[in-house]
Amino acid sequence: MGLKGFVEGGAASVVAGCSTHPLDLIKVRMQLQGEAARAPAPAMRFALVFPPGVQHHHHNDHLLQPPRRPGPIAIGAQILRAEGPAGLLSGVSATVLRQAVYSSTSMGLYDTIKRRWERESGGAALPLHRKIAAGLVAGGVGATVGNPADVAMVRMQADGRLPAAERRNYRSVAHAISRIARDEGVRKLWRGSSLTVNRAMIVTASQLATYDQAKEAILSRRGPGGDGLATHVAASFTAGLVAAAASSPVDVVKTRVMNMKVEPGAPPPYAGAIDCAIKTVRSEGALALYKGFIPTVTRQGPFTVVLFVTLEQVRKLLKDFDF
Repeated sequence: MGLKGFVEGGAASVVAGCSTHPLDLIKVRMQLQGEAARAPAPAMRFALVFPPGVQHHHHNDHLLQPPRRPGPIAIGAQILRAEGPAGLLSGVSATVLRQAVYSSTSMGLYDTIKRRWERESGGAALPLHRKIAAGLVAGGVGATVGNPADVAMVRMQADGRLPAAERRNYRSVAHAISRIARDEGVRKLWRGSSLTVNRAMIVTASQLATYDQAKEAILSRRGPGGDGLATHVAASFTAGLVAAAASSPVDVVKTRVMNMKVEPGAPPPYAGAIDCAIKTVRSEGALALYKGFIPTVTRQGPFTVVLFVTLEQVRKLLKDFDF
C-alpha cells in the first residue's frame, strides 16, 4: 500500500481536529451532564415530599422538576470562567495524536481500498454500498490503533468539570497514556474500544462515502469544471450532517464508558456499553443518547468542511509526488 493517502488524510485531519477542538470539548462536557448525581425518579420525589394522604398545591409542582441543563453556549462560558481561555484547549495534544493515528489510518486505508476496487472494476466509480463497505473496514482498523489516544482525549477534556481533588491532572497525552498504563494496566488503554470501533465504522463509512457520493452527484450536474471550493464545501457539509446523526448515540455511550472512574473494591458504574446505554435511558430518557447533539453538529459540520477542503488542497500540493 502507498503512503500518500495516509499522509494526505493525516495532515487534513490534524488541521481539522485542532480547528474544531473547543467544540468537541463542549460536546464531551454536555454528554457527561446528569451522569454523576442521578436524582430519584419523579414519582419517588413526590412520595418523599408529600407522603400518602397529605394534600399539596399544584402550583408548587414546578419545584419538583429537575433543573434545566445548560446548553453549548452556557457550557462554553462556564469553561472560560472556571478554566480560562486555555480551558477550551484541554486535551488538544490528545486530539493531535488521535487524528494523526486514527484518522490517517482510516482515511488512508479507505483511499487504498477504494482505489483498488475501482481498478478491479475497470476504473468505474464505486456504487454507494461498496464505498460504505470500504469505510466500515477502514474505520474499524483506524479506531483499533487509535483507541489509547481517544481514551486520553476524553479524560483530558472531562477533567475540568470535576472538583479539584478528583481531577486526574494529566499534563499531556503522553503523560495520560503512561499514567493509565501504569495505574490501571495497559488493557485499560483500550477501554471502550468496541464502542470506539463501532462509532468509527459508522462515522468513516457515513462521512467518506457521503462525501464521495455527494461530490460525484454535484460534478455529474456541473461537469468537471465544477470541482472547486463550493463543491467541496457543499459535499463535506452534507457528509458532516449524516455522520453526526448516525454516530451520536454511540458517541455518548463511548464518552461515558471511557470517562468512568472505578473505585477500588467497588463495582464499575457501567458493566459495558449496553449497560451504560440502558442506565442512561432509564435515568435520563431516550433523548439523553443525543446529548451534545447540537455541538456535535456544529463541530462535525465545520470539522468535515475543514477536513475535506484541506484534503483537496493537500492532494493538489502532492499530485506530482508518488510515494
